[in-house]
Amino acid sequence: MGRGKLRIYLGAAPGVGKTYAMLSEGHRRVERGTDLVVGFVEHHGRRRTAVMMHGLEEVPRRELEYRGSTFTEMDVDAVLARRPAVALVDELAHTNVPGARNAKRWQDVEELLRAGIDVVSTVNIQHLESLGDVVESITGVRQRETVPDEVVRRADQIELVDMSPQALRRRMAHGNIYAPDKVDAALSNYFRPGNLTALRELALLWTADRVDEYLQQYRDEHSIRSTWQARERIVVGLTGGPEGRTLIRRAARMAAKGSGSEILAVYIARSDGLTSASPKELAVQRTLVEDLGGTFHHVIGDDIPGALLEFARGVNATQIVLGSSRRKTWQYVFGPGVGATVARDSGPDLDVHIVTHDEVAKGRGLPVARGARLGRSRLIAGWAVGVAGPVLLTLLLAGTGVTLATEAGPGFANEVLLFLFLNVLAALLGGMVPALASAAVGSLLLNYYFTPPTHTLTIADPENIVAIAIFVAVAVSVASVVDLAARRTHQAARLRAESEILSFLAGSVLRGETSLEALLERVRETFAMDTVALLERESDVAPWTCAGSVGGQGGAPPPERPEDAEVDMPVGDHMALALSGRVLPAEDRRVLAAFAAQAAVVLDRQRLAQEAEQARELAEGNRIRTALLAAVSHDLRTPLAAIKAAVSSLRSDDVAWSAEDEAELLEGIEDGADRLDHLVGNLLDMSRLQTGTVTPLIREIDLDEVVPMALVGVPDADVALDVPEELPMVAVDPGLLERAVANIVENAVKYSPPDRPVLVSASALGDRVELRVADGGPGVPDSEKDRIFEPFQRYGDAPRGAGVGLGLAVARGFAEAMGGRLTAEDTPGGGMTMVLTLRAAPGRPPVTPGLPAQVVS
Repeated sequence: MGRGKLRIYLGAAPGVGKTYAMLSEGHRRVERGTDLVVGFVEHHGRRRTAVMMHGLEEVPRRELEYRGSTFTEMDVDAVLARRPAVALVDELAHTNVPGARNAKRWQDVEELLRAGIDVVSTVNIQHLESLGDVVESITGVRQRETVPDEVVRRADQIELVDMSPQALRRRMAHGNIYAPDKVDAALSNYFRPGNLTALRELALLWTADRVDEYLQQYRDEHSIRSTWQARERIVVGLTGGPEGRTLIRRAARMAAKGSGSEILAVYIARSDGLTSASPKELAVQRTLVEDLGGTFHHVIGDDIPGALLEFARGVNATQIVLGSSRRKTWQYVFGPGVGATVARDSGPDLDVHIVTHDEVAKGRGLPVARGARLGRSRLIAGWAVGVAGPVLLTLLLAGTGVTLATEAGPGFANEVLLFLFLNVLAALLGGMVPALASAAVGSLLLNYYFTPPTHTLTIADPENIVAIAIFVAVAVSVASVVDLAARRTHQAARLRAESEILSFLAGSVLRGETSLEALLERVRETFAMDTVALLERESDVAPWTCAGSVGGQGGAPPPERPEDAEVDMPVGDHMALALSGRVLPAEDRRVLAAFAAQAAVVLDRQRLAQEAEQARELAEGNRIRTALLAAVSHDLRTPLAAIKAAVSSLRSDDVAWSAEDEAELLEGIEDGADRLDHLVGNLLDMSRLQTGTVTPLIREIDLDEVVPMALVGVPDADVALDVPEELPMVAVDPGLLERAVANIVENAVKYSPPDRPVLVSASALGDRVELRVADGGPGVPDSEKDRIFEPFQRYGDAPRGAGVGLGLAVARGFAEAMGGRLTAEDTPGGGMTMVLTLRAAPGRPPVTPGLPAQVVS
């Protein structure tokens, strides 16, 4: 079963008639015999729209209850069960009532399309998600119901329903859109002429872009390369020279003459990365193009005119803007130039404009020498071998008195091979230019000194002419091959280095091993820069701020703006990587762009990590607050209710209480007050621990002075105490220790059976003192031993009113604040043992547990 087709009527504003147009289309299809139903159409009380519903089958809506009211939504299940060929579904951006099948109506439509049902729907331009901010800035109204742009763009057909602002306002005044009591407010607010004109322009431009996508898709499918002048697209050819800004502004003025015109600036770079363009100037021109509403493109191509024309035809451009050549007159001997070639080959479908500027005929400057990449020492060696080498070889052979003219010499072929060897060596060392110079010098020396008649440039023997010609040809060929191999080797080495850098960079960033400062430092070291800074700003008019920077040993401050740096690499619209120290060649900008992108990723990751940590803290705080409210709602109200009941009974004049009854009621009040005091104390202690305001006052004290005080509120029959007097003193805060022990013992008594008292014992192990509180209760599994120390946790079926679950959490917090720790262990024979480990006071000898003198078996 294939996917259904989606047709959308796009309205420029509410009331332009998109629902009416959809219903009219429904009637046309029904008249043609199409099985069509109305899935959901809302006519909003408009009489003419309601009349159009007659004669169309409507699927009953689904009723939903929400907050005491009844709402109706499209019944997706009913439409799927009906399985029509076409369904009319109004208001694509509508948000469904909670409890519906999907949250949004466009999701309902997606289900129908997947089921093979064609859908005709409607949406207004202000409901497109990408235009929400724009519409709000125009109308002052934020659209709450939106639909993703991609949903609308995927539609098979989009038809714009448009109306002039004046006609729409007349329709509004006649009461055809809103109720009469709302007309005046609508006309003076949302439906102002300016608002409607702006919304209409948005709808027209958005639809035009969609039509352009259809046109480009059709051209690609049918391999159409000629230009269709359906829309003005102006391509500006940039060289990276200072004239580029003039060309961009000239193209912008040309584009302003026609509405909807586009500017596309393109820079053609050679595949070997060599260029005479200034990277900083290109960056400035990129910014200028984007500020003027155009786009900047970087294209690789060795044939500059061909690549430019290929790009222009690929984007369906109608005009090309080029600058007059900067070459001097004598430089035209090398060819007609890019402008003349483009104009000659553009054909009738592309207009080429040659714009004059201040740099005309001032010279382009020499391109970067290819051999410059070999290093200065190799260039000097290449020229020395290529030029001085043949001269020295000639002096050597002439100094021996042997020439090729005599039969005693090594022979003309051998002499040619010697000169050819020097030529190949010059090519290996210095590249093409020294090798060509060596071929020229060598051929002249061979002719003058070693070819009869000697000391003249005349060659008598035709065989020698052929030999010298072959020598020159072989020398040039070998030099070309060697130079090509050297360049390819250089490119391969460079690409390998780039791949290694990028591989390391990507791996380290993906593994999260690289901080932003470390990444910027690696950028500085890789490109030998003085300072590197990652700059960002919130908007186009906001000032730049530094998100991170590194500097060298000189202490130079990082650039504060991209314009202040020697090199800047944009990252998106509001971020740039700025480097100061030197100007980078174009071939290095590929790697720099990768570094810049990764720097943005690292910065985003750091911020996401900070936000995640903040979210975690907020979630923890919310969890604690929620648990606190739940605890307060019951555990604090229980003793309050008991106190209230006892006080009310004592104040009652209807009953004469005996002395025993009054004492019992007063005892209940006191018990309730004690419980409240204990609960509130734990809550305050937990709050102090959460905010980090617990500051222990450490001093040396004996355990047998603190532990009995912590057991004051516990019946003697419920606790067995075993704290030896010879234990070393402990370094603790007595108040915190007393509260911690009291909470631990209270928790143990709560779970221990009545016939099995809680054992509180202490012992010394090395430099530690352990206080153990063992109960005979049900115990806790190992998987839950850590969870019982979390706030507001009760294990098992602990009865309500037995506390808010803060006792052990407060005890552990106080223990850790004093430098100790609190853990849980199993009690032999059943139950749980809380082990409070404290530091022994310094200066006291560690106590070794005594061992029996004899082991009795």
